[in-house]
Amino acid sequence: MAIKQKSKSLSVRGSELSDTFFQLKVLNGKEKVDANFPHFGQKLEKLGHLPLKPAELEIFQINIGKLCNQACGHCHVDAGPDKKRENMDRATLERCLEIIKATPSINTVDITGGAPEMNPHFRWFVEELSKLDKTVINRCNLTIIVANKKYNDLPEFFARHGVHVVSSLPYFSKSRTDNQRGDGVFEASIKALKMLNEVGYGKEGSGLKLDLVYNPSGAFLPASQGELEPEFKRQLKRKYDIVFNSLYAITNLPISRFLDYLLETDNYEEYMEKLVEAFNPSTIMGLMCRNTISVSWDGYLYDCDFNQMLDLKVATKNSTHLENFDFDSLKKRNIVLNQHCYGCTAGAGSSCGGEIA
Repeated sequence: MAIKQKSKSLSVRGSELSDTFFQLKVLNGKEKVDANFPHFGQKLEKLGHLPLKPAELEIFQINIGKLCNQACGHCHVDAGPDKKRENMDRATLERCLEIIKATPSINTVDITGGAPEMNPHFRWFVEELSKLDKTVINRCNLTIIVANKKYNDLPEFFARHGVHVVSSLPYFSKSRTDNQRGDGVFEASIKALKMLNEVGYGKEGSGLKLDLVYNPSGAFLPASQGELEPEFKRQLKRKYDIVFNSLYAITNLPISRFLDYLLETDNYEEYMEKLVEAFNPSTIMGLMCRNTISVSWDGYLYDCDFNQMLDLKVATKNSTHLENFDFDSLKKRNIVLNQHCYGCTAGAGSSCGGEIA
């Protein structure tokens, strides 16, 4: 099913923002904009939460590669069809398995991308994970299922291995979805959701979880999950006879292609003001960086997926890569903070699992 790409990666465009250090300079008011906002770390210090320390390590999140069949305008990963080099190899995945097996507190393995399914070792990795007593999450963009015949059996594959499928659907209307992700995305997504429903996903009693992710298409914060989820369920059921379990409302963080969008549309300062003003102290203890380790395609370790995209590695001297993974060092570390962290603490908070407060 043909999809007209909404964007191109920052690196292909030769954008200054393809340099993560340049992005950080923008966020700290040293490039592109004159606006300076209170430093996020100072907010936490006033509340007695600095340094921010990790809790028990429960989630092992792996960005298996940036290769994707889509190039969405808001993508914080800067993923796309051109990202063929940034793909995790078999040896690195084997090392991930070793660590997961050796760390009892890890109860969830969260596979993300790009389109994770485009990694040549994806199916082998999921098969190996299914032999362990862990929750396996796959973050599927939906359109990959119908993009090519070789992916058409993904719903059956997911079901066979009990994979928890989390999929992005910007809205329950064609215009808003395609505006954010590209022409043809909504139609392909609906077809893929029906295929997932057909094998039991989202249906009561099946044990096969299908959750959807909503994130705004513009420079504003999401409405509450409690308001959005019933409407998504009603509209998708009424119009397309589609069912799902839960909806996650996620705030767009001002990094990568969304940062580029904010700057291009002169919305950066206003959006940052919204994030800063909506800072909610009750979100801090539930931040995903506290119970998660994020692994990049080349094996480096980060406090969260967003830090990974800014190349802000974990603050440990002897455990920044899978090769020297040291559980004791990681649990003593200070979590790395910067201005983008306002996105996770605004309003009801935001994480890969939606609201946190």
